[in-house]
Amino acid sequence: MSDPVSISALKTYTIQNEAGASADILNYGGIITALRVPDRAGVLGDVVLGFAKPEEYLAEPYKKNSCPYLGSILGRIAGRVTGGKLRLPNGRTYELAITDGPNHLHGGVCALDKRLWEVKHTAPDSITLFYHSPDGEEGYPGALDITLSYTLRHDNALVVETTAINRSDFATPLSLSQHSYFNLAGEGSGDVLDHEVQILADHIIPPLDDTLTLSGALTSVAGRADDLRKARRLGDVVSGLFLEHGAHYFLRAKALTPDWPELVARAYEPKSGRQLEVLTNDCGLQFYTGSGLNLSCVGKSGLPYGPHAGLCFECEGYPDGAHRPELGDILVHPGTPQRRSTIYAFSVR
Repeated sequence: MSDPVSISALKTYTIQNEAGASADILNYGGIITALRVPDRAGVLGDVVLGFAKPEEYLAEPYKKNSCPYLGSILGRIAGRVTGGKLRLPNGRTYELAITDGPNHLHGGVCALDKRLWEVKHTAPDSITLFYHSPDGEEGYPGALDITLSYTLRHDNALVVETTAINRSDFATPLSLSQHSYFNLAGEGSGDVLDHEVQILADHIIPPLDDTLTLSGALTSVAGRADDLRKARRLGDVVSGLFLEHGAHYFLRAKALTPDWPELVARAYEPKSGRQLEVLTNDCGLQFYTGSGLNLSCVGKSGLPYGPHAGLCFECEGYPDGAHRPELGDILVHPGTPQRRSTIYAFSVR
């Protein structure tokens, strides 16, 4: 565990594009605390869940995951590592902290979402942050230099880019993800069950049990509530999803070129007209319906967040991908930077 972060160390940076859309970024956890984009009438609205004050991210409800990972960067490995056992191709197994049932979740007790990041560069429409993760941090082997950038393009697309350089002499896993909860009707407007959701994937890797341990088995979405290849109203399918939670969608075994991410998901909210398109070069997509929100977090609007108050499109590799590369390679090799790119593109219709 690192030394406690002081309130005085927290700083929020605002980036804005020429059209007036803007995002607030916190130097703690790389958190997106607000994201303001227009509706079909041109009225700006904040479409991500979060707190009104930076210090609320240091409070116990957030740190103990009663308000799970609002807007933060997850890692070193996003998702659940089965039994906390990190197996590397060299045959070595590392024991990670058990933080969620029988599994290791989202990088550990004091993972990247609960670290101060150094701000390296700012511009009106972008910000770049840096974090050095030393060998052994949260039990992970090898040292990594991680750069995270957010850019708000003129077309209201928020570009999230990460670059990791391995400072060790052996391959080590890294699978980061952005964990914003989106509500296209606006933060605090209620649940997202009227959102229409589309995910362009043929397979999921379903949970093995109620603790959401991943099975490692590719399963076709055909005939399942998880089949979102055609847009469906979330409220019409959520009861058929496992624990109403969502699923890890398999996209590809190898990441694409960072400059050419592919469209993998859409969400549309009919009252506001806002549409979100998700593009990524990553190997998988964890779709999460916000089922774990339990009214214990009071958001920026002054209203508590209940189940399905926001939905997440977490672009990431397969959490056990260090020894299951056929399900999504997550290794960072010495001399070869890992580059991932995800775009959250907003429009109206």
